[in-house]
Amino acid sequence: MNLKLKYLSILLVSIGFFSISSAQENLIPLPINMELGEGRLDLKKGIIVNENNPALTNEYQLAKTILADWEIGTKKAGHNNSLPLLTLELLSGLSENKEAYHLKIDEKGIHIKAHNSAGIYYGLQTLRQFSIQQKKLSFFEINDKPAFSWRSFLVDVGRNYQPLAMLKEQVDIMARYKLNVLHFHFTEDIAWRLASKKYPDLTDPSYITRGKGEHYTEQEFKELINYCKLRHILLLPEIDMPGHSDAFKRYFGVGMQTDSGMLYIKELLKEFSQTYTDLPYLHIGGDEVKISNKNFMPEITKYVEELGYKTIGWDPGSNLMPQTIRQLWMGGPKKILEQGDHVFIDSKHLYINHMDPLETVTTLFHRKIGEQDKEHKNLIGATLCSWPDRAVAEPQDMFVQNAIYPALVTFAERSWRGGGLAGWTCNIVQESLPAYQEFKAFETRLLHHKNNYFSDKPFPYVKQIGLKWELIGPFQNEGNLAKTFPIETKPFAPDITVKKTIEGGTVILRHWWADIIPGAINDPQENTTWYARTKIWSEKIEHKLFWIGFNNLSRSYASNTPQLHTWDDLGSQVWVNNKTIEPPIWKHAGTKGDLETPLVDEGYTYRAPTKILLKKGWNEVLIKLPVSDFKGADWQNPVKWMFTFIQSN
Repeated sequence: MNLKLKYLSILLVSIGFFSISSAQENLIPLPINMELGEGRLDLKKGIIVNENNPALTNEYQLAKTILADWEIGTKKAGHNNSLPLLTLELLSGLSENKEAYHLKIDEKGIHIKAHNSAGIYYGLQTLRQFSIQQKKLSFFEINDKPAFSWRSFLVDVGRNYQPLAMLKEQVDIMARYKLNVLHFHFTEDIAWRLASKKYPDLTDPSYITRGKGEHYTEQEFKELINYCKLRHILLLPEIDMPGHSDAFKRYFGVGMQTDSGMLYIKELLKEFSQTYTDLPYLHIGGDEVKISNKNFMPEITKYVEELGYKTIGWDPGSNLMPQTIRQLWMGGPKKILEQGDHVFIDSKHLYINHMDPLETVTTLFHRKIGEQDKEHKNLIGATLCSWPDRAVAEPQDMFVQNAIYPALVTFAERSWRGGGLAGWTCNIVQESLPAYQEFKAFETRLLHHKNNYFSDKPFPYVKQIGLKWELIGPFQNEGNLAKTFPIETKPFAPDITVKKTIEGGTVILRHWWADIIPGAINDPQENTTWYARTKIWSEKIEHKLFWIGFNNLSRSYASNTPQLHTWDDLGSQVWVNNKTIEPPIWKHAGTKGDLETPLVDEGYTYRAPTKILLKKGWNEVLIKLPVSDFKGADWQNPVKWMFTFIQSN
């Protein structure tokens, strides 16, 4: 096929698909079973909210909020029998899954049934996403239930404090998408961020190394717990022991594993349990620490359980007790089998601070939790984690450096529906696979949510489907990253051999964890140069804005900033219509990485997009991707052989 016709056909197919999909309900998570009926429910005259169960007061309020947002008038029962009804009904035998719900919209009204109030709440959140036109709702019937009962998001406020309002905003988003656990990591080497009555100076600025004085009062923490509870979200507090505890050591003058240290931590644990009385779980940490006292974790676990908590700990970590739930965080994809007594939460490769923003959505959408389609007795679910080890100038910077909200929405889809691909995926899969069509449909829904529910919030994600790249190589560069090849002058010459076609705004040629995550190149070799090319259509001569990036720095490493006049340390280059696209003028060009020095412009989502003049018609894009060796300068600076090039708006 002629190359220009090929790209035009891609464009037309993409437009056609979007118009079909936009007519459907853009629900996230997509319900397990749903059926569109014939007819529409007319709500112009209002609806009667049948408030007949005091146990559902919170849910009735949510229902009325949804109706108010739709500008639908509400009446009390008995007002007018000719109006449709909104009924919420608890049925103990509805499903074995206690979070299941049944939602039906018919000529009589809106009906939601569930085993408990959480199921009713989830049904209302699904209803909230329905498109209402001319105050009419399409007839619909949904039977839905989650694949996993533990659908969690971790916030690391120990390293970088977040104001209470910011936390509440994230809880609201979690609630909308049926996530049900907020993992609250508030103790760290950097700071202990929860006030103590017994040791009030524990949160004194002199013992905090970052965000001095920033901590949560007892009243604020109780407010957050209750805020979560009203939204059917469990707050899981984590007091990391005995590692990640330098703040504790600075204040008490001893480590946790000493005899006196154990007395102090027990006093803090007792105070915590007496102050916050309605929390069933306590995460006891246990990771990244040398165990000098083998009795520490067994004794602390026993003590915590005597206080009334079930315990959760990091695995790998210290010597956890058999009854402690294991939260997995290291190692490659491995199936969690339904055998033995250990119970697991999967957090492996669910750290969004290591992911490129566009890659985040691709990775999480395909991520199979515990390499299982659904929960079993040894696997209860997963926790998505945001670990901003590196300091941020402002708390909101975390939301543009990391794709937090795109990640939450995508993870909500996967953790509710289950399934996914075996192994781990970082690039958009080949078009011939069923998973491609699933991702394509999900991306359409995701962008609908971005436009309708996140217009006032940072949401660093744009449409990737439809942007196809031809990969050409390898060319032997003998370790000379600047070595040139003929393709650079004639990128679309007819005699050029294309090795692979791949789709997406971010393409990872070789993942920096290549032993467990495959990249776009099947057999990547050191001392080679590859090229990626595509064509972009423009209706007229105009400037357009693009996200362009190469080494997307992890927000957890002390990674170096690129040198001035370079895109990265590999000599990557970009041309549009044979014109060189210059890299940004880095504010910290050539600076050695430091965890206490915030990132400011190193990533494409938190600097101004690159403005490029496009001509009318097809515009030729060529990207040069050289590499020497794969070792990297050190563990803080891995070789990330990748690129991002996509229109940003």
